[in-house]
Amino acid sequence: MSPNFKLQCHFILIFLTALRGESRYLELREAADYDPFLLFSANLKRELAGEQPYRRALRCLDMLSLQGQFTFTADRPQLHCAAFFIGEPEEFITIHYDQVSIDCQGGDFLKVFDGWILKGEKFPSSQDHPLPTAERYIDFCETGLSRRSIRSSQNVAMIFFRVREPGNGFTLTIKTDPNLFPCNVISQTPNGKFTLIVPHQHRNCSFSIIYPVVIKISDLTLGHVNGLQLKKSSAGCEGIGDFVELLGGTGLDPSKMIPLADLCYPFHGPAQMKVGCDNTWKTHKSCDF
Repeated sequence: MSPNFKLQCHFILIFLTALRGESRYLELREAADYDPFLLFSANLKRELAGEQPYRRALRCLDMLSLQGQFTFTADRPQLHCAAFFIGEPEEFITIHYDQVSIDCQGGDFLKVFDGWILKGEKFPSSQDHPLPTAERYIDFCETGLSRRSIRSSQNVAMIFFRVREPGNGFTLTIKTDPNLFPCNVISQTPNGKFTLIVPHQHRNCSFSIIYPVVIKISDLTLGHVNGLQLKKSSAGCEGIGDFVELLGGTGLDPSKMIPLADLCYPFHGPAQMKVGCDNTWKTHKSCDF
């Protein structure tokens, strides 16, 4: 497997459970002194600036963080292939089939998955995604070109494909669209600033970071209501209402991560938390940031 896909560090995830979602928001900044692995090619953005629209060949195992047109052509039987797509936190991803030449009857397939699957774990988790897992797969061999464009529910999506006959393959175009209220996000950068808003919705939202990080929460507004909780807090927030949970782990699925801290009450920060690859963390609140 390519080094780009070896998770050499832990996922750090901010998990927001919102019961009402009355314009609640979580604003955070993450920073790291180094990248534990190269998630994306350093030349991608420079290549994109040199050609519009961006075009290149798609590899059997690939990861892309930009818009463009990508073509896969098998030079030999390719049986276990996948391509991961990621946008900015405030974006949806649309996968459009331009041309497909595969032998579905002969065992080829081309499937879109709404999210990511890696080492048997899903993001968003089954608890967090609005669709059942089976409905998150869109199989070209079942739908054909009647469904040429497929849009993700968050800023990540992927395809699985198998192409046995050399010369066969497909061409697809990746585009992004604005997402005014992103809920489940994987950050593609080791630093930045993000605001998570859940407007009047009963849902769980996650912000996942694939780096050791310093997280600065500048403001936290939560609702406290009586009623059904979508997710129970593992520590001290049970029965309170909305809460934020800091999780750590080596995989994608939030439901399989280790709870590190709960934030049960609103505050005006900033508050800082430092999380390392060993899931150790330190936190303090200060006004001097």
